Amino acid sequence: MSRVTHVRSGPYAPPAAARELTVRSADGARLHVEVHGPEAAPPVVLSHGWTCSTAFWAAQIRDLAADHRVIAYDQRGHGRSPASPACSTEALADDLEAVLAATLAPGEKAVVVGHSMGGMTVLAAAARPRFRAHTAAVLLCSTGSSHLVAEALVVPLPAGRVRTWLTARILGSRAPLGPVTPLAKRILKYATMGAGSTPDMVEACAYVVHACPRDVRHAWSRVLEGLDLAAGIRELTAPTEVVVGTADRLTPPVHARALVSTLPHCVGSTELPGLGHMTPVEAPELVTGRIRELVAAYAAGVRNEEGA
Repeated sequence: MSRVTHVRSGPYAPPAAARELTVRSADGARLHVEVHGPEAAPPVVLSHGWTCSTAFWAAQIRDLAADHRVIAYDQRGHGRSPASPACSTEALADDLEAVLAATLAPGEKAVVVGHSMGGMTVLAAAARPRFRAHTAAVLLCSTGSSHLVAEALVVPLPAGRVRTWLTARILGSRAPLGPVTPLAKRILKYATMGAGSTPDMVEACAYVVHACPRDVRHAWSRVLEGLDLAAGIRELTAPTEVVVGTADRLTPPVHARALVSTLPHCVGSTELPGLGHMTPVEAPELVTGRIRELVAAYAAGVRNEEGA
């Protein structure tokens, strides 16, 4: 029996795509891509985080697709994108560039939204000409550039070698997550969400995360453990907004503050009291609203000289 990959009903059930396509990355890896909404509408590209999938963006897609062209893709090994032996930040950047090239017209610019590892994907691609040519503005949600394991607060111990070692072992575990049980949901909520998260939010995130194959989860945890994309912050020259929850245990606010202080063109920063790591699910209206504002300010009808 195949594992359930997302909730089937309620506000976090993924809507059907207007069309689906398979995009080939630079190394030939196949990426599942969905396009929602009117083809002529302003484009938004959604890049999800570690252990997630396009289903993670259900709330944003449902709202934005009424008047935006929403492009969401599964990171390699996640969702319906097959696993690949190439797991690196360079591969993440290649994949994002491939999606932009396949779904946007020459000169067309989108608002690019990255959550967690999706935000790290944006930082990895920031200096690349194709990314810059297709990016009007960026929203970074619950993400960081380096020292992820050392700064994580999943293990309730003082900062130091012991906490870092334990955190790495937990996040990098090959153990199967198993079915979505009440205990599993309590554990996931503690690690990734704020105390006020509703049951439907927790359930939606649990099904998405539990659907990620354990080998994929482990392989990408090793990439995140050694992550160093500090140089990418300075290369992200597009107007960029940052959102983080104050109770985020995986990428706590120290990371968002480092981004804000270093980004060349930061246009806003929001710290959400009591919210955890899953900000697009925990605060769907706010995240969607920030996307709409960025589109209105920077992306509506924008074309660069190549497409003029």
